[in-house]
Amino acid sequence: MMKNFSKSDKVSSFAKIVNKEGKNIYKVGQEGSTAFSTFSQEETSAFTRVINSVLEHDKHVQKLLPINPDNMDLYPSLKDGIILCKLINLVENKIDERVINIKDNLNVFQITENLNLAINTAKVIGCTVVGINSTTIIEQKYTLILGLLWQIIKQVMMKDISLKNHPQLIRLLKDGETLGDLLKLPKEDLLLRWFNYHLTKAGHPDQITNFSGDIKDSVKYTVLLNQLNKSTCDKSPLDENDLTKRAEKMLNNSKKLGVESYITPKDVNNGNSKLNILFTAAIFNHCHGLDPATEQEAYDAAKLLNDDVEGTREERAFRNWMNCLGIEDLYVNNLYEDVKDGTILLRVFERISPGCVDWKKVDKHPNNKFKKIVNCNECIDAAKKCGFSIVGIGGTDIHDGNKKLVLAVVWQMMKHHTLKVLGNKSEDDLIKWANEMINKEPKLTSFKDKSLKNSLFFLNLMSAIESRAINWDLIVQDKDDNESLENNAKYAISVARRLGASIFLVWEDIKDVKITIILG
Repeated sequence: MMKNFSKSDKVSSFAKIVNKEGKNIYKVGQEGSTAFSTFSQEETSAFTRVINSVLEHDKHVQKLLPINPDNMDLYPSLKDGIILCKLINLVENKIDERVINIKDNLNVFQITENLNLAINTAKVIGCTVVGINSTTIIEQKYTLILGLLWQIIKQVMMKDISLKNHPQLIRLLKDGETLGDLLKLPKEDLLLRWFNYHLTKAGHPDQITNFSGDIKDSVKYTVLLNQLNKSTCDKSPLDENDLTKRAEKMLNNSKKLGVESYITPKDVNNGNSKLNILFTAAIFNHCHGLDPATEQEAYDAAKLLNDDVEGTREERAFRNWMNCLGIEDLYVNNLYEDVKDGTILLRVFERISPGCVDWKKVDKHPNNKFKKIVNCNECIDAAKKCGFSIVGIGGTDIHDGNKKLVLAVVWQMMKHHTLKVLGNKSEDDLIKWANEMINKEPKLTSFKDKSLKNSLFFLNLMSAIESRAINWDLIVQDKDDNESLENNAKYAISVARRLGASIFLVWEDIKDVKITIILG
């Protein structure tokens, strides 16, 4: 019989294996064991405050909120997967909430479904989840849970920090940089530049290079807040010599602006970069202090971001797939820009087909165009060794960021990897297997079959795999309008992820029968 988990579960049963070590670090391990891992209580508290704030009005989690930020209640609150799913949807609406198991007293099967849904969708929004599965959260592996939660919460807080939402961020370009250089920056770097932009405008002599030691004395925070609103945020915190009291006064200034700090004065003094990023993002979101974009700035930003919708969808899918391969220190922010020197593609080639890269020919830190093109040519050689079709594609095309040709190469990489994971199956093998599983007419003959657009084939396949997977009352089977196609596709995608599938498509890919994404 399956054990039921109550939403009100607390951590009293874990008390004997959780001990304070130092000021803000907890040591966790099995009682009697010498093996321990450590994690930050200050991060636990801050993330809890963020969750309480951003999900305050969500009806499905009201029984769980507010979570106490001063103890370990956060972790059992995440155990049924509902809060994780809700947080992910605040980043991008990727989870069909009809698929989330919402009711009280979920059993282990239902909890596992929710956690699979959350973890597999976290991959889609760009989170690295290597070593994390449903058991990680059910068994309360605090360090891993905190790592996943940080990635999601960071995206929640920073989702609007982009050229698309704020074209005036073009002003953060440095001399000699192009718009493409700005586009490929991680959002933390954009936030750092924004902070320094206002410090410069305020006439402050120094800039920050990090979100830790450079701002732990609260001086630059005080200057930033004063620059954003001189009438509300004065510089009186600078008159305070005690750093904790100074941080307290600075945070009081931020509250006058209506900014949720999520952190404490001690957190500021300790220089925790994660918490400072959250606080700085909260300031930006509430009061970025940038004048409206000029007509030229808006035009330049729009031109930079004016990809065709289909190309953008593919770029996002392939980029997030690459980020989820678990390659150390590899994270792609912008596919076309980040692959230009060849190094990232070569590392992905090595992961999906070990030995296909001749590393003797590779410059791992290319500092000029010639070296970068040599690397890109090695990408083409690796593609040939993998049996890819690359007629008309050269290393220069990758270096130049030719979107169509870059997508052509990366799609074949993703397809190669997917089929290899499935046991070196071919497309025909997959079609034969699916037809045998469903055992209905008409049979699928190709992944280009337009009948796939209503998602019924995929829904029937998942039902054949797990008879309880589909609630057919939610499926539209006799209409072909856009709304019906969208509802079916969104439901099918979320069910697939709930069953444990790692897929990177969006509902439009199914509606358009986009084989390059469907096969992945």
